[in-house]
Amino acid sequence: MAAPRTESAAPRLRAQTPAGRTATPSTRSGAPRTGAPRTAAARTGTPRAGTPRTGAPVRRVPSGSRSRPPARRRHPAPRARTPRTGASWLIRLAVVAGATMVLATVLAALPQPPTEAGQVLPAGLTSSPQAAATTISDLTTRYRADLAAAARHDAQAQQNRDDAAAASAENAVDRAEVGGYAQAAYQRTTTQRYPLSALSLDHAAATPDVLHAQDLAEQLSTRQDRAVGRAALSALHAAQSIDRAAAAQDAADAARARAAGVLADVRELVGQLGPAVTAGWAALGTTPTSAAQQTRNATALHDWQTYLGDLATSGVTPPPAAELTDPAHLPDGLAPLRDAAGTTVPGVAVTYAGGRTVAVVSAETVAAVSAGFSQLGKPYLAGRSGPDGYDCGGLTATAWTSAGFGLPADLAGQWAQGTPVPSADLQVGDLVFTTDPMSGLDDVGLFLGGNRVLSASADNYQVGVREVPDLTTAVRVTVVPAQPTPVPVAGVLPASCSAPPLPVGGLTATSGAWGGWANGQIPADQLCRVAGGSHRLRCDAAAAYTAMSAAYEMAFGSPLCITDSYRSLGAQVDAHERKPRITAVPGTSNHGWGLAVDLCGGVNVFGTPQTAWMTANAARFGWLHPGWADRSGSNPEAWHWEYGALL
Repeated sequence: MAAPRTESAAPRLRAQTPAGRTATPSTRSGAPRTGAPRTAAARTGTPRAGTPRTGAPVRRVPSGSRSRPPARRRHPAPRARTPRTGASWLIRLAVVAGATMVLATVLAALPQPPTEAGQVLPAGLTSSPQAAATTISDLTTRYRADLAAAARHDAQAQQNRDDAAAASAENAVDRAEVGGYAQAAYQRTTTQRYPLSALSLDHAAATPDVLHAQDLAEQLSTRQDRAVGRAALSALHAAQSIDRAAAAQDAADAARARAAGVLADVRELVGQLGPAVTAGWAALGTTPTSAAQQTRNATALHDWQTYLGDLATSGVTPPPAAELTDPAHLPDGLAPLRDAAGTTVPGVAVTYAGGRTVAVVSAETVAAVSAGFSQLGKPYLAGRSGPDGYDCGGLTATAWTSAGFGLPADLAGQWAQGTPVPSADLQVGDLVFTTDPMSGLDDVGLFLGGNRVLSASADNYQVGVREVPDLTTAVRVTVVPAQPTPVPVAGVLPASCSAPPLPVGGLTATSGAWGGWANGQIPADQLCRVAGGSHRLRCDAAAAYTAMSAAYEMAFGSPLCITDSYRSLGAQVDAHERKPRITAVPGTSNHGWGLAVDLCGGVNVFGTPQTAWMTANAARFGWLHPGWADRSGSNPEAWHWEYGALL
């Protein structure tokens, strides 16, 4: 086998110059100016005494100096100024305002921070996992903002096209009416067109009829004029709507171009991150999780970091995905990966590292998997793509967008952007889907090897490592298909991200079974610790509580005070025997699901600043105060709060 690929100079970011131009030192921003510096008088434009305003300021020569003053530039004679009217100033202001808006738009379209051609990213950015992760997160946010702007402009363009179609239809009716008047006028006689011409002193008795006919003719003429006006106005509206639609479409295209530029910047950046940095990136997640889940997460993370460590110690740098698409032309030191039949596998190569032959995935794949690992423990939140929580499609979309491949959050869209991969050829980073007869593609995660995937599934309400028995439905993102592959299973229901089926009768707004356990009988290792470990909640509720407590501490100087959280069935029985009037029937309390807390420190009293803060802010973290516990509720309890964001 050829020698392993050694780490080479980092690729450089593309020049931030207008399309079709190449950056040179003379065109860069900040290039030194040529020529002599301007004098203070020239800068301020203040003429010296005795110096005419129409030319450049004359430099005085000290008396006795034999040097001649520098030759003055010849300027064209000033044009005669015309008085400025109010209208001309309005026009000037409009031009300035328009130019300012255009400049702001152009500046917003430029990638920030700008980099020049040939300029390598700062060393701290490519050597610090935290700095790299933060920068890529910011770029991901900009990418989504650009896509959102494109969607808004697309909607505006479509609305304007609809308006143009409606105006055109109205114009057609108006023009038909005008045409009818014109045809009728053509067929009328001169007397019918001009009734007053029939007035005669010899036939005075006919005068009323003539005047009546004149009145009718004038009414007809008025209606015709109005129809002509409506036709002109509807034609104008149609033209304006078409122009607005074109402008909105141009804005949408520009936003998509900016988004594509951001993705290119992300790919350039991840190409400069060595395996050691991405290994550190993967370990940034610190959200607490249950003991059993923590073991699964830690084992998978260790395996991933070991793989990256083998590459780093062997001097092997994962190449860009574009360099792995053609197995016949791979970078030096890499060989094609072949399946059991001897067929080359696109999108991945092999090399010798760590004393053994290992697969080498692309730099983008390494970034996507590390980005996914860095979110371990974040809560499952339906319809979310971070940064505080994710659903299954939101996590994989964010992970791959962090690698420079923009994936939508819907599972069908993610399937369409990859190439199907047989289970025997799966490589780390591939998207593995779970199917359901009713919802079709129902769940998705990042393949980690064996039967493990990294996902934000609803069965454990956290981003974590889980085992999937069926690996037959998978795609490789880095191998873009020539045309989308049809979805393998069609469903009529939305994806549930492996959420457990609802019990008979459904769930209330803030309570419900999960994980297959009965109320108050949930194993401790399936719950997450909060408040220093003395209390436990369902893991997503624990993560949300921890974030809420940190925000509360910023406001009051101390974290939330908590007296009760998960309550076992035995604890519910004991509490109900002691306080039968204010406790739920054992086996029905939300405390038994790990979704409720009782608070103290001022939150336990109505009308305090602490209670007011909770009322104003708790919902931001998914916590709510149930109606029955309000001051005017059936059982007022200021201290009782429930986690209700998920159900």
